Order: sequence, then structure tokens, then C-alpha cells
Amino acid sequence: MEWDTRTAPRITGVGTANPKTVYRQQEILDRYKIDDPRVVSLFTSGNVDRRHLVLPDVDENGDPIDETQGQLLTKHRTHGLEMAARAIRACLEDIGADPDDIDYLCCVSSTGFLTPGFSALLVNEMGLRRDCHRADVVGMGCNAGLNGLNPVAHWARGNPGGLAVMVCVEVCSAAYVFDGTMRTAVVNSLFGDGAAAVAVTAGPGARSGPALVKFASHLIPEAIEAMRYDWDSDRSKFSFYIDRDVPYVVGANAELVLGALLADTSVRQSEINHWIVHSGGKRVVDSVRVNLGLSAHDVRHTLSVLRDYGNLSSGSFLFSYQRLVEEGRTAPGDHGVFMTMGPGSTIEMALLRW
Repeated sequence: MEWDTRTAPRITGVGTANPKTVYRQQEILDRYKIDDPRVVSLFTSGNVDRRHLVLPDVDENGDPIDETQGQLLTKHRTHGLEMAARAIRACLEDIGADPDDIDYLCCVSSTGFLTPGFSALLVNEMGLRRDCHRADVVGMGCNAGLNGLNPVAHWARGNPGGLAVMVCVEVCSAAYVFDGTMRTAVVNSLFGDGAAAVAVTAGPGARSGPALVKFASHLIPEAIEAMRYDWDSDRSKFSFYIDRDVPYVVGANAELVLGALLADTSVRQSEINHWIVHSGGKRVVDSVRVNLGLSAHDVRHTLSVLRDYGNLSSGSFLFSYQRLVEEGRTAPGDHGVFMTMGPGSTIEMALLRW
């Protein structure tokens, strides 16, 4: 169902945050004394230049400390909470609002499990109103930003004038296992830490950003094992797995999902002015480009975020969206598409209209 842009919820602000520590790919290889040519190739051939990460201290021999699962969960909570608060404050500053103005808060994360979740912790940390409506989207992976934005948009539409905020907070370094295997090297070479927040409002005064007019979702059950968390009994911690065929699975289904998104909208693919695709990795982006016929210019923000931050999981697409906003090339009447993909395997899309 497409929403009328006169009443549709709109993205009115965006803010991002990262850890202060930044590492180039070679610096990470040197820190962990990695010289396996196969692993080195993963780090140096993926179009990732640098990443913001919270890496462990080194011991007396100069080797990084092997963090326990408990220490990783503490990292997820401590640094995730700090980044989420900074991203939300940046988003509120973008729209000239205060924390007390937030009526609905949705927190999205996949790099750890907390009870109470980030939403309750942020109410306490930031002094948000105690009657703020909340939701936590946990464990859905890189596609989860749009899984969270969908109900946020519905809440805003049902509560005209109310301020809804979604924050995606991912401490991907809290999901790292360093064991020298190719399985973990794929993850360790790609993901970075970051948080991104968006403000969504419907009704009077919500005219400063693009309208969210439709969402589409597609699950690929035959690839349900392609991206997953497994418990590593030998290391006593969780380990994330990505199948090498993920780029092809995603690419092969991208056109189908786009067709569902544009159905009954009178919008043709040729009329999409702006593409914000999840920075899932070079092969994933290349596969989407080929299957949708996109140019390098179409995914310029996707690729620049991948280069500067790596894969930020659920918040990646919002970092790209922020760059589109800062570029200042959108115009009234333009159409855009958000596209995220992740475990399930799942593809999520949203149609925007300026």
C-alpha cells in the first residue's frame, strides 16, 4: 500500500556517531600479526580503507587481549549506549528538537543482547520522558534498519505531530572472533562500529524531508543459513558466519523486490533519482548493481561509506543517506529507494518521495 505524500511520514533529520579510534586495514593486520595471504587479501581487496573500531588493549607481548563473551557484551552495552546517545543528539540538533520532544523511540541492534534493552537504557541515560513509547529490534542483522523504520513510520502516521526517532547502534567489534580461520576473517575484514539515528514525523510541519510512501520485504528461505550467529564452543563466544554465495543470492532477488515496491505506485525504475543501498561489501554492491542496472554514480554514497567505515550493519544505509542530504542535490518530486539486506536471507526496500 502506498501512502499519500500529504499525510505520509517524513524523515526530517539524521545524525551519526562512531568510536574515536580509527584503523586502516593494514594497521589491523599489523596489530594482529596477520600474514596469511588469503586473509590479507580479504582485508586489502574489499574496497574498505579504514574503520572505526573498539579493539582490545594489547598484553605485555604486544598481542591483543582475547576478549571473553562477557567482555564483548560489556563492550556492546558501554560503547553502544554512548554512540547511540551521540547519534540521537546529533539528529535532534539537526531538527532543532530536545530529548524531551521524543514521543517514540525504536532501537535497532544485532551485535549483542541486553535486558533491559537500549531503549530503556537510553531513557535513563539521556533523561527522556518516562512515558516515551519504546521498541527494541534485536538480532535481525544488516537489514534491520528498514525493519525498524517501517513500524516507526506507521507510528508517526498514526500520531500526527509526534516525534519518532529510530537509532541503529552496532558495535560490530563486540561480535569479533580472531581465530585465524577464513570464516571469521571475512567478518573481521569488513565490519565497523557506528550508530545512526533518524527523526520521523507526519502531519503539519513535517515537510522538510522525504516522505516514506511504501515498504517492501522479501525473505529467501532457501538461503536461511547463509548469514547467522553460531555458538563457538571452542572459543566460548558467538561467531558470525557469512556464506560466500550471499552476494549472488541478494543480487538475483533484487529486481523481484524492487518490482513489488514499485507495483501500483505509477513510479518506474527509470524515475528513481537516488539509490541508498546497504554497504554490505564490494561483491554484494556489485551484484546489486549488475542485477538492477545501476551505475557507479548511483551507489556513490554506498561505496564511499564502505570505504570510510566498512559495513556498519543495520545503520549503514543511514550513513549513506546522510551523505546524500549533505550533498544537497535532491529536489521536490524526486524519488529514492532505500535497500538493505541481511540474515534470512532478507531484502528490505522503502520508496521515498521528496
